Amino acid sequence: QVQLIESGGGLIQAGGSLRLSCAATGGTFNRYNVGWFRHPPGKEREFVAFIEWNSGSTNYANSVKDRFTISRDNIKNTAYLQMNNLQPEDTAVYYCAASEQLYRVTYFYPSTYDYWGQGTQVTVSS
Repeated sequence: QVQLIESGGGLIQAGGSLRLSCAATGGTFNRYNVGWFRHPPGKEREFVAFIEWNSGSTNYANSVKDRFTISRDNIKNTAYLQMNNLQPEDTAVYYCAASEQLYRVTYFYPSTYDYWGQGTQVTVSS
């Protein structure tokens, strides 16, 4: 069973950048699909980005495409979310998640994921 710990959140001005990390312990990290989600204040949790376990192919929510980049280092058992040109609407608690489902993954559904981190707060001031 894998455990996920996010880090890298904080307070930043609009237009700035942050890199979130998701460190995994236990399990075989390179056999998990990984997604990032966020929970904005007063809204539902939403999909942000996904990276496939084998090919490393990625998918993004339209709201973050061309600003955010998801990556993973299977040697370090860590996934990353590079966030550039942050805007106030990006303010949220960000979560990484891992899925044991390897194929035909509906990556944008939270229910796809088996393991979740505790979240890290990102606050973007205008």
